[in-house]
Order: sequence, then structure tokens, then C-alpha cells
Amino acid sequence: MTQGNKARLMVVVSMLIFGTIGVFVKFIPLPSSVIAFARSVIGTLFLLIVSVVSKNKPSFSAIKKNLPILLALGTFLGANWILLFEAYRYTTVAVATLCYYLAPVFVVLVSPLVLGEKLTLKKFIFSVIALFGMILVSGVVGGENTVSVTGMLFGVGAAVLYASIILLNKKLKDISANDTTIAQLGISAVVVGIYVFFTEDFSAMSLTGKEAVLLVIVGIVHTGIAYALYFGAVKSLKAQTAAIFSYIDPVFAIILSALFLSEPMTVIATVGAVLILGSTLVSELTDK
Repeated sequence: MTQGNKARLMVVVSMLIFGTIGVFVKFIPLPSSVIAFARSVIGTLFLLIVSVVSKNKPSFSAIKKNLPILLALGTFLGANWILLFEAYRYTTVAVATLCYYLAPVFVVLVSPLVLGEKLTLKKFIFSVIALFGMILVSGVVGGENTVSVTGMLFGVGAAVLYASIILLNKKLKDISANDTTIAQLGISAVVVGIYVFFTEDFSAMSLTGKEAVLLVIVGIVHTGIAYALYFGAVKSLKAQTAAIFSYIDPVFAIILSALFLSEPMTVIATVGAVLILGSTLVSELTDK
């Protein structure tokens, strides 16, 4: 398997893992911001333990060399989660998700300027098709959503940060995926932790043993492992490719919610999912 195909497989697996998080979070009775804080802390600790046990300790020299970018990335990751949570508060999940997944389009359009990647007409068309598919999947079409401008602005802000994370990761030099993930998750834990401290009341929160296990799984699998795969893949892929692949996440999430949570998946949403997956697949197959 070539390095490029390995990276594609890694980003697809990470998106599939991200897509399952909703099924787990559904059964964790904590505010989304607290879950985000817990997952970043657990993910960081898990990767640190793995590094020590495998005798592959983090390279502090590599982290120090890339520290300015890592600080920005960790801050963006934490702020990205926060803005998305605020979008959910002010508008519907559908509208917030639609705004959030403008990020791949931002990456496709900006990467030629920031990274010097060539923007082909084919890539642009497929990204637009994927975006249209996302509009159908989100449920905005055919629904009776009351759109909040504030919620939309939070969602678009989260999208800008998500796009920035994809682009900035391409600027990292001579640092392993494990070190990158540990640094970014650790910094994001601080950012989200500050937000949670001022916005949530911990005294009213409690978990059963089963719920605690689910939270640990979210921290280890959906955060530590998934982000390690994702950040490791992004370095070897064009930013445009990584961006388009990110549409797999919401599609898989909606399919799983229909299968396991009995949440309805309409014909329109199904058409949207086909457009997203089809445009992603054809884009990559014709890119070889």
C-alpha cells in the first residue's frame, strides 16, 4: 500500500470513528462542553500512557520546535468545539451542522493561496456537490427550521477554525502524529476547561458505572486514537483531499443514528448521503 493510500485509509477510519461518537454521547448525561473537556483530558492521558509503555516517549524537542503552531492548533481545536456547542444552543442541530461543514469548502478554496495546492475545476465541482449533499442531509431542505443568525455565526466560526486546523497541520515539521495529537489535545483541554469552569455547574452532575465507561471510550477511541489517525493522515494528504473526506463523518453519523437510535432518515437525506459519498469517491478515483 502506498503512503498516499495508507493516509487515505487512516483519514477514512478516523471519520468513521468520529461518526460513531453521537451514538455513545447520546447515553452520557453530561453537557456537551463537559464531555468535550473530559474527552480531551482522557485522550491526552491515554496517548501519554501508550507512549511510556511503548517506550516511544514524546519528543519535547519536536514539540518545542513546532510550539507556536501547536499552541494555535490546540487553541483552535478547543475553540472550535466551544463555538459548535454554542451553535447548538442558538439554532437547530441541522443548521449548526450545515454551517460547520462549510469548512471543507473553505479549505478547498483557500488551500491554493495558503499552501500552493492547485485547485482544479473537477475538485471544485465535487466539493460543491458534497456541500449540496450536506444541505440535503442536514434536514434544512423540507424542514421548518427557525434560523438564528447568532447560531449560524457560531457555526460558521467553528467551520473557520476547523478549516484552519486542517491547513495549519500541513505546516508542522519533523513531528510524529502521536506528539502532534498529545500537544493539540492537551492544549485544547486547557481551553475547554476554562470555558467549562465559567459556564457549568459540576455539583449537579453524576454518572453511573456504564455511563463512565462510555465516557472513557469516547476519550480513548473517539479522541485519542481517532485524532492520532487523523493528524497522522493529514500530513501526507493534500488539504483539499482531507477536507472532502471529512464529509464521511456526518453521513456515517446519520446512518448510525437511524440504525441504532431510531432517528428518521428521510429520502432527501439518503440522496444527500449518496451525493456526498459519491462525489468523494469519484473525486479520489479520478485524482490518480
